[in-house]
Amino acid sequence: MAANKEPYILLTIYMALYEQRYGKKPRINKYKEKWAMQDVLDSLGSFDQAKDVLSYYFRTGKNGHPLNFFYNNFDRLEDMMIQINKDVANRARLLEQTKRLVEEE
Repeated sequence: MAANKEPYILLTIYMALYEQRYGKKPRINKYKEKWAMQDVLDSLGSFDQAKDVLSYYFRTGKNGHPLNFFYNNFDRLEDMMIQINKDVANRARLLEQTKRLVEEE
């Protein structure tokens, strides 16, 4: 996949997630938004990470899920997503340890 198409792919994913959530297509100028999405890609370092953060954005309770909010807060969204994933792994580890302790007694 060509790197210059990745921002457009992310915008298409955004539009699909938006339509799935709200039942209507968002009105966006893909050419204009391409540059901001390219900055997101450059900052996050990989297409897959940007896609994961975009998907996580739609699991948050933000009303309307505007693109500008995503552009301004994608780094915080990434940090929160990483913290939640670490917390889930830690809770699973603690649950397993607790199960072993209970079974030993």
